[in-house]
Amino acid sequence: MEHYSLTLHEASRLLGAGEVSSVALTESVLARIDAVEPKVQAYLALDREGALRQAEQADIRRKTGGHAAGPLCGIPLAIKDVLCTTSMPTTCGSRMLEHFVAPYDATVVTKLARAGSVLLGKLAMDEFAMGSTSENCAFKVPHNPWKKGYVAGGSSGGSAAAVAADQCFASLGSDTGGSIRQPASLCGTVGMKPTYGRVSRYGLVAFASSLDQVGPLTKDVRDCALMMKAICGHDPLDSTSINLLVPDFATALQDGLQGVRIGIPKEYFGQGLDPEVDRAVRNGISMLKEAGAEIVEVTLPHTDYCVAVYYLIAPAEASSNLARFDGVRYGYRDRTAGSLIEMYNRSRSHGFGDEVKRRILIGTYALSSGYYDAFYKKASQVRTLIKEDFARAFATCDLMVSPVTPTPAWKIGDKADDPLALYLSDILTLSANLAGIPGMSVPCGFSSQGLPIGMQLQAAHFNEEILLRAAYNLEQRAGIAGKKPDLV
Repeated sequence: MEHYSLTLHEASRLLGAGEVSSVALTESVLARIDAVEPKVQAYLALDREGALRQAEQADIRRKTGGHAAGPLCGIPLAIKDVLCTTSMPTTCGSRMLEHFVAPYDATVVTKLARAGSVLLGKLAMDEFAMGSTSENCAFKVPHNPWKKGYVAGGSSGGSAAAVAADQCFASLGSDTGGSIRQPASLCGTVGMKPTYGRVSRYGLVAFASSLDQVGPLTKDVRDCALMMKAICGHDPLDSTSINLLVPDFATALQDGLQGVRIGIPKEYFGQGLDPEVDRAVRNGISMLKEAGAEIVEVTLPHTDYCVAVYYLIAPAEASSNLARFDGVRYGYRDRTAGSLIEMYNRSRSHGFGDEVKRRILIGTYALSSGYYDAFYKKASQVRTLIKEDFARAFATCDLMVSPVTPTPAWKIGDKADDPLALYLSDILTLSANLAGIPGMSVPCGFSSQGLPIGMQLQAAHFNEEILLRAAYNLEQRAGIAGKKPDLV
């Protein structure tokens, strides 16, 4: 077995036993990137020299620190290009920030560095995290490693594709309406959106501040638990960060689900769900039942409003957050303009892509005088009702399971001219962000075309451990965790 194909925890065990070096792991992954990146197109930036330098330092740290070095020490990782780094540009997949290098590192980047991990590079994404396929990236479009020419999902498409293609041992993404869970499902990886406030957003370039959350994409559930332990925790630099003790998430990975009540939201299994997705998820539910869980039906009556609420609140917050990109302070600036207003106009028109401009327009309209009460205020009120739906449901169950996406991955370009169809591809994931609850995707099967299908798990606030426990039991019984795409 090649080093790059190991899981994070397998590589960590070999490092701890002295059977492999971080330099050897890093060289193996870099060779893998050279071999498959032309097909996958996951990386926007790759820091070879920096990665090997960090690997050498990690090897020294392991020799001098022994077991105190920690499970991530010497592990090559990659991050979505929406997280600020001083060592590489942070483009957010946009011409607006094509050459921007941040003056500081995001808190999660600092945490990974302190853990001794090796940062390989920055991964492709939809521009400013606005999209469901990563086709909105201004520089390259990542392909699904399981089927060339098919979408990897979005907006963290590069993060999911890189993990699925063994181009890193794990990655970080961001999730505003499903942007970790949806690409994880389409690419056959594990993806976790933590509870809002569980992971610091400091250094995460904002899309919608009340919805954004950083989380891991990994090869299996144990790797997810290790990454969560590394990135969670209170950060005084983020006013929304919650000061809670970070549990050892790996202790939740226990066999058996006796005493666990799993809710099945009937609204998530309705019209428009692909029969193969329905079959794979229901098969996964049967496995959870075999593990000892009790299955109950629950209802989330305001589910039909989630898409409308999200596509008012998220664009409104984006309109506010992206106002800073004006061609004056940093970012792209059109230098041919003859006046200040013309400079603003040209800089934003040329710097932003069509989808970003579309959402800015929607958000600005929803916040404008005369329309605020009818749109943004009303959406915020319905958001409260959605939160209350989840609170009532979790009073009767410990977690809920459902599909992640209505269909498996589709061909690149198939929905490019139909924004509404793309918006609806997130219909099953948006609610977790609106409610602020944790959610994750874990592989549960494959379509007849060999494309991965994921199961979504959701739990009450700060109850990531029950998600990991259920996901672990599904993973053990499904027996597909080690299956790899053929990229030769």
